[in-house]
Amino acid sequence: TLGAVRDRVPGGRPNVGRGVKVEVGERQTAIDLDLVVEYGVAITDVAHDVRENVIAAVERTTGLEVVEVNVTVNDVHLPEDDDEAAPAETRVA
Repeated sequence: TLGAVRDRVPGGRPNVGRGVKVEVGERQTAIDLDLVVEYGVAITDVAHDVRENVIAAVERTTGLEVVEVNVTVNDVHLPEDDDEAAPAETRVA
């Protein structure tokens, strides 16, 4: 299953299901991935590494030939995004 493959890919997260589209034939598969990357990382390096890891994991676990992995970076996660999501501390009880 996709979840089993995702768990074996370095950097895969268990709650990521959206942003993945897979077309499966009898012997081949094509995969589209939408990613959010951390601010400061080299996007081309991340996309390349994800593509290589996905191809290796899918071919190893399914035996299917991966004919394409399309990686789209939809957003960049900024450190301030974590601060906004955290609840504000209360000064009085």
